Order: sequence, then C-alpha cells, then structure tokens
Amino acid sequence: MSPPPRTHPLMRSALVDRANGWLTRAWAKGLCTRPSLDPQALWRKAALTAPADGESGGRSDEEVADFRLRLERLCASLEEEAALNPLGRTLAHGQLVRAIRQRLMLGALWRRRPELAEHAIAAPIIVVGQMRSGTTRVHRLLASDPAHAGTRFCDSWLPCPPASPRAPDLRPLWSALMLVVARRLDPWLDAIHPFGVTRPDEELGWLAASLDHCAYEAQWRVPAFTAFSEARDPTPVYAEFTRILRTDAAMRGNAQRRRVLKVPQFAEDLPALLARFPDARIVRTHRAAEEVAASAVSLVANQMAIQSDAADIAWIEVECRRKIALREARMDAALGGFTGRLGEIAYSQLEHDWPAAMARLYATLDLPLGKQALAAMHREQSRAASAPHAAHRQTYRAFAEA
Repeated sequence: MSPPPRTHPLMRSALVDRANGWLTRAWAKGLCTRPSLDPQALWRKAALTAPADGESGGRSDEEVADFRLRLERLCASLEEEAALNPLGRTLAHGQLVRAIRQRLMLGALWRRRPELAEHAIAAPIIVVGQMRSGTTRVHRLLASDPAHAGTRFCDSWLPCPPASPRAPDLRPLWSALMLVVARRLDPWLDAIHPFGVTRPDEELGWLAASLDHCAYEAQWRVPAFTAFSEARDPTPVYAEFTRILRTDAAMRGNAQRRRVLKVPQFAEDLPALLARFPDARIVRTHRAAEEVAASAVSLVANQMAIQSDAADIAWIEVECRRKIALREARMDAALGGFTGRLGEIAYSQLEHDWPAAMARLYATLDLPLGKQALAAMHREQSRAASAPHAAHRQTYRAFAEA
C-alpha cells in the first residue's frame, strides 16, 4: 500500500492537479492512451523519429548493453516503486523517449562525422561537491571568465546539434518552450535553480541522456534503480559524456578554452571522470552537512510532489542524508590520491566575500585572473543576486509542516 499523500499547496501548483484530473478522464474515455513505461515500447516510439543506424555509432558493445540494461532497470523501478500520478507517468514516458531518441540521433551523427566524438579539447575545470553546496555559484563565476567556456542549458538538455551545418539551431527555441511548460507546472522552479536558455548550466542533461540515475532519483522515488546504479562501474556513462562534450566543443567552436564542468553526480564518479581527463583542475565546494541536507530535501520534495501523490518527506530526508554521506566518502577517496591542481572553497566564503574567495581559488589552480574576468564575474554575481533562489528554503519548511 502506498504511503498517505504528503503534499502542501506551496509544493504543487493547481495546474498539476488539473492536469492529473484531465489525464485520468481522458484515459478513461479513450481520448488518449495511458503512456507506456515498457522499455521495448519506449524504444519503438523513439526510433520512429530517429535514424535507424544510431544505436551503436561510436559506442562499444558494453556501452550499448549498459544503456539498455539501465533503461530496463529504471522502467521496472518506476512501475514498482515510484507511485507516479498521471502527470508523473506522462512526464516519465516523455523523458525516457527523449533520452532514447537523443542517443539514436547522436549515434547517427557520430557515424557520419566520427571526428566530432574525438575532437581535441583543453583540459577542463571540474567543480565537485554536494548538491546545494555552492557548486552552481562557483561554476557560473568560473564560466563567466572569457578565458573559459560553459555548457549552455539548451545544449545540455538537447545535446544533438542540427544534422546539417546549414540548418538553423533550434535548440534555444525548444529549450525556451520546455522552460515555459516547466515553470507553469512548477512556479518555484527558478527559486530552486535559476535557469536561462543560453546561460551556462550543469551538464545534467548529458548524464540524463545516458540514463545515469542522478537526474531521475531527484524527481522519482526509484531506490532500486539508484542502488543498482551506485554499485555499477560508471565508465560507459562517462564514455558517452566525453563524446558529447567533445562534440559540443567542436560545434560551439570553443574547444581551445577550458570547459567548466559541474554536476553534483561527479562527486560519486570522480575516478571514472578523471580517467577521461587526468589533467583536469578540480574545485571542491564545502558547506555544512545540515544546510546541504535541508536544501537538498527542499529540491527533491518539490520535484517528487509534482509527479507523485505519495511524496514522503521522511523518506526523502533519510535518502538525502544517505546520499550526502556516500558522496562525501567517495570524494574523499578519489581526491586523496589526486596529484593535480585542487582548489577548495566554502559556501560561507562565497557568502562573505566572493571576490576574495575566487582570487584565492584562481591562485591555487594556477590560473590568471584579469580585469576582464573580474568584471564578468561581477556581472554574473549581480544577475544571481536578483534571482529568487533563497525562496526554496520556504518550500522545504512548508512541505515538512504539512
């Protein structure tokens, strides 16, 4: 039996409840079909609008098998554990179809243009740390430096470039539409994480396209899939990630600049990522565990309450604390033997005097910090200061008290 609903008006917009009602009635009347979460059905649907030769395209048999196994395990976990409401099921169906389609499209691209997946790039700067520990702020400050490059939000979530160099790149337009819908369903979205279509953002979309668990465990209750993923070698995921990064750098024309990479999932997978980029510079963020936990619970509760009527705050709190401990242990182990440039920065330092904190970080990383970079950082910080980010703390409190 599912746990009793734990929702609150602040956690879910009225539009979500209207959408759930409409979908329930539409399915009952046969106006539309209840979306399938069967792996084969999802694959068939994705293949209808994707190249037929895209599955392997530059990938090893191990990587192809790993992707299909991840899909099967995630679908099983969604059916058995997630307690999705009608909107949640519809969103899950759409996300998985999109991930499969993108994989097929990228494979076809790499068959036509294998040089893209092998394009040389500058050694990246990798930001690692707990989610909600200041990684986004550090990432965007570093990415604002004209000497560096960042991944655009639209390229993270729609990683396949146009098929022809002469075709217009419609990814910013499609991403804008995605954000319009997302903001209608979740009015607190930008309070949790401020978005911009062409703004530098984390490469979460690339990991989602590889069916890594990080993007999915933050919105659905899928503990079996999470446990399965945490126990597996993530090498196939980061092989895919690296090909996408090289392709993006080639298509964007910024391969000679250091890409600033950031996804909280890196904290779990640093050995696999550093095996791909042994000459990377690392930035590790720090924040008090209780502050991280409260903020992380706020984010996950917000996402789960939209897609399930049985979002359990007690389970979310326990899981977030477990995840924090796991990531901290894995970061300690991976960085204990790291001999490259490693800079560390605390959330409190960013709050107190971010210019001084960034100057110390640049010195530790042996990177030049010029006037242009500082001016760009001040512009980025001014933009961030006007965002409603701090409001997500109220979301957590409201959910916990419901």
